[in-house]
Amino acid sequence: MQNAVIHSNGMYVPERVVSNKYFDELLGENVSDWLEEFVEIYERRWCAENESTADLAAAAARQAMQRGNVKPEEVDLLIISTDTPEFISPSTSSKVQHMLGLKHAGTFDINTACAGFVTGLDIGAKYIRADEQYQTVLVIGAYAMSKYINKLDKKTANLFADGAGAFILKAENDSARGMQASRLITHGQYHDYMGIFAGGTHQPVTKEVIDQGDHLLKIAKKFPPEINPETWSAIARELSSKTETPLNEYAQFFLTQININSIRETMDRLELPREIAQTSMHYYGYTGSACIPLAFEDALQAGKIKRGDSLMFIGSGGGLAFAGASFIY
Repeated sequence: MQNAVIHSNGMYVPERVVSNKYFDELLGENVSDWLEEFVEIYERRWCAENESTADLAAAAARQAMQRGNVKPEEVDLLIISTDTPEFISPSTSSKVQHMLGLKHAGTFDINTACAGFVTGLDIGAKYIRADEQYQTVLVIGAYAMSKYINKLDKKTANLFADGAGAFILKAENDSARGMQASRLITHGQYHDYMGIFAGGTHQPVTKEVIDQGDHLLKIAKKFPPEINPETWSAIARELSSKTETPLNEYAQFFLTQININSIRETMDRLELPREIAQTSMHYYGYTGSACIPLAFEDALQAGKIKRGDSLMFIGSGGGLAFAGASFIY
């Protein structure tokens, strides 16, 4: 039986750096102290005016392909996770396939908001495990939320940012490496708590909608503060049990980077050292579908992971969707 291994990875963040001082000046009050003390975000990256989700995705993919010595014609499937798509229709992945010259690759987009990258890993790995025609799968998480934020909204403007991360999954026969287990969970009762609620069929964009700002990202209701640590720790325990790998044998945990305190609480619930959960929001801000592959790159560059390590990926996003996957790297 063939399994899906993480062959190579890549990332990209825009050149434009937006510091906390930008928001101090924009809002006419000191928000830097709160951001740095309680959220530990010091700066973030935003797209240039002429830069879009497809540009971010393609740049991350190019790095992953170069590092893995993967030629465009070798990619069998491209999966892009994003909730800031290039268009309502067609898919972002169709444009990125053309940009990269992936002439043999089938494509599709998925949207489970910020849980999307891990969902994409789950889907891509299962394509490889189920069908031998899929030998090389490119999974990208891309996020250009700066295009959808109200810069005067203190709840969102200083947290959300842009970037993309890519993994190339390759088939490997009878391998001890690769995906070991996964889990998807959705709590749909929270679907109207946070999102970009206009632009689809429920609420098409009109002048009135634009005047009200409903075409931009909104946090409409407050999520229960315990929901991420509670669900993340439950997924971690379930995947540990499925793989028969004790939690303390995982080298790193990669969790959605929206709240550093939720990450720390999760590790405390699991009775594990906080430092084995990589945190990378400090200089990237919150990058949605891209945040987990960005954190992976940071850990890789810091020498925190090596081939043969057990790794846990757990994402969550509006919906409320959760995805977990356990891999041996």
